[in-house]
Amino acid sequence: MTEQRIGVAVVGLGGAVATTAVAGVELLRLGMRDLSGLPLADRRDLVPYEALVFGGWDLAPDDLAKAAHLHRVVEPAQLDTVAGPLQAIKPWPAVADPAWCRNAAGANVVPVGPLRDRVAHLREDLRRFRTGQQLERVVVVNLASTEARPDPATPVLAGLAAFETGLDRDDPAITPGLLYAYAALREGCPYVNFTPSLGADVPALRELAERDRVPVAGKDGKTGQTLVKTVLAPAFRSRALAVEGWYSTNILGNRDGQILDDPSSLASKLDTKGSVLDEILGYPVDDHVVRIDYYRPRGDAKEAWDNIDLIGFLGQRMQMKVDFLCRDSILAAPLVLELVRLVAEAARRGEGGPQEQLGYFFKAPMTRDGGPAQHALHAQEQALLRWLDAA
Repeated sequence: MTEQRIGVAVVGLGGAVATTAVAGVELLRLGMRDLSGLPLADRRDLVPYEALVFGGWDLAPDDLAKAAHLHRVVEPAQLDTVAGPLQAIKPWPAVADPAWCRNAAGANVVPVGPLRDRVAHLREDLRRFRTGQQLERVVVVNLASTEARPDPATPVLAGLAAFETGLDRDDPAITPGLLYAYAALREGCPYVNFTPSLGADVPALRELAERDRVPVAGKDGKTGQTLVKTVLAPAFRSRALAVEGWYSTNILGNRDGQILDDPSSLASKLDTKGSVLDEILGYPVDDHVVRIDYYRPRGDAKEAWDNIDLIGFLGQRMQMKVDFLCRDSILAAPLVLELVRLVAEAARRGEGGPQEQLGYFFKAPMTRDGGPAQHALHAQEQALLRWLDAA
């Protein structure tokens, strides 16, 4: 494959996931051999990791070396090795609205103005990035803090014409996340929503993505506890073990955890985490409890703990307990890199609209017809590999 330069414009560039991803790519440029956590590292038919060029928006103006140091995810010795390239990347002013994300604050923001002006600002950022860095293509990835969610049935989201009218009228139901997605699609940039916030999965933006043949994927990256759930639940179904109850709790102390300490943002996250189990098993688990608690001392070192109550032959009850002591951003960052490579490949093939084969990476995957998604990890992986090999 002829090497291309692919731009990655990240919403939330200064966050833990983004800075970890950028540091990882810079280490790969220097010859790092360890490709652990990158599930498609052996696919030479995709754009090389080293061909990715990063930019994007954040509420904090800190360069990525300082931001990564504050997040304390990447080892100090590794950060020192790539400090120069990370210092050279500084976030662009972000479009934000505290009404939709109450615990996120920062001074690096675009002045509040009409929605059309904010969209124009974002589109100009993308054009400047593409031309200034001489990029073959730009992919937009949403890694921003979780927003509260407007009612998906609100009229402004029902179709593209209604959304355009809503922009003209400064409709209050249009969130910053939707503005980023719209700006990306209007610029022909493949769009990935790694957050639980609304993005291109609403009818209005799905219509735009399909009309203009722009690949879109999302939402909410499947990294830790839900990854485990989508492996175990198919096994229980296969062996006819009835799940009587499933108690899941998470504690984390990074910025994501702090944002989710707000009930409105938390509700968006719990919605994507909670829907997976019933759809895999084929029946509702009445006692399915999911908790996420902010616990500052943990930082990015999340603990995801599950207690599963099962019923087997002759009505005998059993339990399984799983305690996943994981690193939130270490799990997420490599998936972001793979998604960038994959949507760039979809764009190269001329494919647009929802990329259903990328459901492997998400808690709430988009489907082409808007119907129920496949959640079992093994089935999602097979669908992805079939798509890759069909080229």
